[in-house]
Order: sequence, then structure tokens, then C-alpha cells
Amino acid sequence: MKILAIIPAYNEADNLRAVIGDLRSFGGDLLVVNDGSTDQTAAVAKSLGAHVISHPFNLGIGGTVQTGLKFAHEHDYDFAIQFDGDGQHRGDQIFKIVDLVKRGEADLVIGSRTLPGGYKMGITRWFGSRIFHCLIRFLSGQTIEDPTSGFRCYGKRTIRLFSRYYTDDYPEVESIITAARSGLRVVEVPVLMRGRLSGNSSITRRKSAYYMLKVTLAMVVDAMRGRQLIGES
Repeated sequence: MKILAIIPAYNEADNLRAVIGDLRSFGGDLLVVNDGSTDQTAAVAKSLGAHVISHPFNLGIGGTVQTGLKFAHEHDYDFAIQFDGDGQHRGDQIFKIVDLVKRGEADLVIGSRTLPGGYKMGITRWFGSRIFHCLIRFLSGQTIEDPTSGFRCYGKRTIRLFSRYYTDDYPEVESIITAARSGLRVVEVPVLMRGRLSGNSSITRRKSAYYMLKVTLAMVVDAMRGRQLIGES
């Protein structure tokens, strides 16, 4: 089976060596999607042997992940792993999010930081996560404890769907509703994570408030839109 690790990266040159080193035991192909970085992200990724796609300017996490999923779909990968370039995700946890997809029991698996033994997030993000948890349950019937986690495994049907339709800005929450309403099986498993290796998150408190409002509205609009058609190609 073909498996691809998609590493979204914006100015992550200082972290990529450790991130790619952590993925060496993973056994699949590596794709760094350089989202208009102004540092040496692309050069470092190439020097470490990863496939690299560079955006001419910053598109945000949604456009970056979709670029990776389009690559996975075009090259007929069976699974794709989303693995952040800031060092928070751990290569030794990949098997936890891959196993259910391999066994045919899930189409999208989310690595949860808040289930027992998981990473503890700040109060602001925790509060937002609980709001999204309730909205997802109300709009799709899906129960997800950590809907903003970006540590994910996409099966072939999910790759096909999201290579065509994926929100541009903050995709983690809205994509769960899209997947569930398209008849895909979404499952959550507990994983261990670590703090960011270096640098700062691009999501400030002000951006967090904007994020919550925008995503909430997007979720309602998405629910009104109805099921997405997965298709066969």
C-alpha cells in the first residue's frame, strides 16, 4: 500500500530537520508543502530528500493541505497522513491513526490531544474546541472531542473528496462535517503530542476569536449545503 506524509510548512526551516528525522521510521513518502515561506523551508526540505511543492504566496493551512491531498490523489496513494511542520506531532504515534483506515474501519482518523493521556491545550483553545465539539454533534451527529487537531489520516475515499472540495482557511472543523455528511466514517483516537519545537503559532488571541466566528458560520453554511458527492475519480 502507498502512503504519503503531508507536511504543511510556513517558515519552518528550523524545525524541518527534526520533523523529517522523526518521520524516517514511518516508511512512506514525504511531501513538504511550502506555503509561501520567506525562510529556507523549501531548501531544507529538498536537502533532506522530501518531495517539495512551493506556493508562490501564503494560502493558509486549508490550501496547503489540499495541495498535498491533490498530490496524493493524482499519484494514487492509499493513505495520506497530515503531519505538522512545527514538531508537535510524533512519528511514533502514526500507527494509531493509520490502523483503523488500513483495516477498513474508518475513512478519516483524527489524533485527539484531549482524550486520556493526551496533550493539554490552553484554556482559550480548549473553550473553542468545546464549542466546535457541540456544533459538530448538533449539525452532523458526529462526536469528536478534539475537532481542531491537525494530526490525521485520510483514506482513499477521503483523499478523493478533499482533493476536490476543501475549505481554504481553517479546515479542521468544517472538514469533519463535510466528511460525515458525505457518508465517510470519521473516528477519533488518543495520541501523544509535544510542544512546538521553535517559533510561534500564527494563531493569536485575536485570530482565535475570528477563527471561532468564521468557522461557526462556515459550519452552518456547510450543513445547509447538504451532502458532498464523493464520486469515483
